[in-house]
Amino acid sequence: MLEIRHFSKSYGGDKKAADDVSLTVTSGDIYGFIGHNGAGKSTTIRAVVGVLDFTEGEIYIDGHSVKDEPIACKQVTAYIPDNPDLYESLTGIQYLNFIADVFGIDAAEREKRIRHYADTFEITDALGDLIGSYSHGMKQKVAIISALIHEPKLLVLDEPFVGLDPKATFTLKEIMRDMCARGAAVFFSTHVLDVAEKLCNKVAIIKHGKIIDSGTMEEITEGHSLEETFLEASNG
Repeated sequence: MLEIRHFSKSYGGDKKAADDVSLTVTSGDIYGFIGHNGAGKSTTIRAVVGVLDFTEGEIYIDGHSVKDEPIACKQVTAYIPDNPDLYESLTGIQYLNFIADVFGIDAAEREKRIRHYADTFEITDALGDLIGSYSHGMKQKVAIISALIHEPKLLVLDEPFVGLDPKATFTLKEIMRDMCARGAAVFFSTHVLDVAEKLCNKVAIIKHGKIIDSGTMEEITEGHSLEETFLEASNG
């Protein structure tokens, strides 16, 4: 579903924010991407979703090149950044309908999906309010719903649980599991290692732009906690 081959990115100078990153996320995977701040997680994620241009390496989504076939990639991908930047002059329902228009979702289907997810995240009554009046957590919920509305094959998230209350966090985790059970894939960065350990079947650890370990959760942890494994790997 997602294949990153020898991806590198620098922002000037010799130091690379991402250095020869390679990993594969297959259908059904919930793949955790962990590392310290500045390790290269967001750089890699932004390249995957087409926000960040790059020249070194290749990235494929559902068999399509992010460089050469960006529209085909975006049609099957959803991205939730760590700080969603929504159109605050729109109401919640106007924004969700705008996203549904972008993906060509018909009226009946979009109404069903919006109602389902709005009820699930308990924000139905607030959809008529301006997004500018929402709390950070409310904006995050609208961003999540907008990402799910076209039923993506690949869901990419950067620190998705920041700003969510415990119930919304639980709901999002259940949605991620359900998506993958139906053949989609999830690739996300997080600092919440205990959540990653319980949620992910695969994980990659990145340090100074390089992948220092990757594989199934069992292969990576070898009977230890993910926190212990990460601290040992990142301090090595």
